Amino acid sequence: MKFLFASLLAATASAHYTFPALVANGQATSQWQYVRKTTNYQSNGPVTDVTSSQIRCYELSPGTGASGTMEVAAGSSIGFTAQSSISHPGTLQFYMAKVPSGQTAATWDGTGNVWFKIYEQGPTIAAGGLSWPSQGKSQVTVPIPKSLPTGEYLFRVEHIALHSAGSAGGAQFYISCAQIKVTGGGNGSPSPLVSFPGAYNANDPGIKINIYYPVPTSYTPPGPRPWTG
Repeated sequence: MKFLFASLLAATASAHYTFPALVANGQATSQWQYVRKTTNYQSNGPVTDVTSSQIRCYELSPGTGASGTMEVAAGSSIGFTAQSSISHPGTLQFYMAKVPSGQTAATWDGTGNVWFKIYEQGPTIAAGGLSWPSQGKSQVTVPIPKSLPTGEYLFRVEHIALHSAGSAGGAQFYISCAQIKVTGGGNGSPSPLVSFPGAYNANDPGIKINIYYPVPTSYTPPGPRPWTG
């Protein structure tokens, strides 16, 4: 019985995932070099409480930044590795927040109405069910808007696993935040701005949803619509 219980725990943990490394300039960096170490770096478990401060960056040690800040050009593609892969069905989103004057990406905590979405990815919907483009991926990337102003940012990935999301609190959030410095930017004004926690409610239709039956005829990811620059 003990062996069976241990096996079930191992299987559950292996189905979960982290986003430990930044993908920039066409290459994956070392784990936790530019990405803040997350609470689930060993357990791989998700955040499920959208009112928790962990919904922001899922930090193991709040206020402790990663060792480095990666320089990337506006218009280039950046992203994260998924360890070992995105195993659950669900929506993929990317957010950014500009570091205030006088602070750095390595020290700022990302509080307040400062986050704007730059990408969201929903499912392909068919009569037989939903399919999710990010499921099974070991890397996910997105272009930085070309008009994004130059400066330091927190760059946040969020994958919301929806396989158990039929009741409030059932959605699983897998999150990481990286520290980046954008160069060659423009004069864009990212909007709308939201806070974490605050942007989501446990009963939002993109968070509380049965994705299996009856098969949904539409799906809108939670949060604001993306700013594209």
